[in-house]
Amino acid sequence: MYAQHKRKKRLMSEINVVPYIDVMLVLLVIFMITAPLLTQGIKVDLPEAQARPVNIQDNETIVVTVDKKGAYYLDDREIGVEALREKVSKILRLRPQTPVVVRGDHQVSYGKVVAVMTILQEAGAPTVGLATQSPKQSKR
Repeated sequence: MYAQHKRKKRLMSEINVVPYIDVMLVLLVIFMITAPLLTQGIKVDLPEAQARPVNIQDNETIVVTVDKKGAYYLDDREIGVEALREKVSKILRLRPQTPVVVRGDHQVSYGKVVAVMTILQEAGAPTVGLATQSPKQSKR
């Protein structure tokens, strides 16, 4: 009997990873469900053009949208003229090389698009790009 008590128990040095896998799978499902909900935006029918895509390496592009009613949007939120000028001006003072793009609905008047381009230039944008879609994408 004494010999049995003298044996030491070995420490178990294994890690049980099953709970970690369960947590990872739950997070994966949550992200798969919420990701499409985060990509909401303003519905705009962009004009078609045979243009080359612009290579913008900076992820922080200022995108101003003009919907078919002529309302202006910045970051998918409707914004007034003065607020747009002020916000864009602040961004461009901090990061002067930030690209600026206008997404204008093809049904909106040309004057509304030119007006927003003028506002952006007054705010300090050296150049303003216009977003279009290729004819191939519109046939889907």
